Amino acid sequence: MTTPFLDTARRVIRAESAALETLADSLDDRFRVAIDMMRACKGRVIVTGIGKSGHIAKKIAATLASTGTPAQFVHPAEASHGDLGMITAADVVLAISNSGEAPELGNLIAYSRRFDIPLIGMTSRPESALGSQSDVILALPQLGEACGTGAVPTISTTMTLALGDALAVALMENRAFTAEHFRNFHPGGKLGAQFSRVRDLMHSGDALPLVHEDVDMSRALAEIGSKAFGVTGVSDDEGRIIGIITTGDLGRHMEGMMALKARDVMTRNPITVGPDDLAERAVGIMNARKITCLLVVEPAAPDILIGLLHIHDCLRVGLG
Repeated sequence: MTTPFLDTARRVIRAESAALETLADSLDDRFRVAIDMMRACKGRVIVTGIGKSGHIAKKIAATLASTGTPAQFVHPAEASHGDLGMITAADVVLAISNSGEAPELGNLIAYSRRFDIPLIGMTSRPESALGSQSDVILALPQLGEACGTGAVPTISTTMTLALGDALAVALMENRAFTAEHFRNFHPGGKLGAQFSRVRDLMHSGDALPLVHEDVDMSRALAEIGSKAFGVTGVSDDEGRIIGIITTGDLGRHMEGMMALKARDVMTRNPITVGPDDLAERAVGIMNARKITCLLVVEPAAPDILIGLLHIHDCLRVGLG
């Protein structure tokens, strides 16, 4: 069932979708020039705008910063009252104004011209004050707004946001921005957890449960209890990891267990991971095998135990 509200919503979304297609088709070599300018920047990309363009500018600055391009939003009105000092000759300015005539941008534009700071203008009017002063113009197609009156920034802000995303992703790909880089900038929340490495979450050193294969099971049980992981690794005379004792192993050897040695109870060839494996991969292994711990070994010496990863450590950061 359709309603006037749904009709309006669909009309707006389709209008904005069509505008994005037009924007994509309109891009030319000026986009490459802007990218080169931002790549060559020794300082930060200063993103600025007022009103709705200011809100979009903040998001663009945040996206650039989180994808490897140092960036900062500077409010143009505050810039006129001292914040111009945040902008240096090593920076590049990305100024956003759909009309290109926002008076609040005047002093910031003049400052960039006075000190020869590269200026990229994002506007739908290349002939405007912003367009005429910019070193390169990223032109937005003049397509009106989805409200029908032209008074509510909708299509224009959607295109501006998308063009900012295009800049950020193009720069990110050019820099070969990796998952490891992304994790460095996103250590918190689900994104950070997805890119966590096993070494970030594993237990090591004195926290590791480990016994020699010749110890009595009373000693092995004490080690399991004191380290509180429900398991212990088992090593040989050379310190190589040769097995693991889990609660499952204990259950299978209940009768006469105290007369046994660790090597009699352990499971040989335990499942292991490397410290640089993604923790998300380790969780997948634990879920598939229905186990709660993985031993972590040296990649170059897969029989040398260096850590233990418990499922609870992964759940604590949002994996699982």
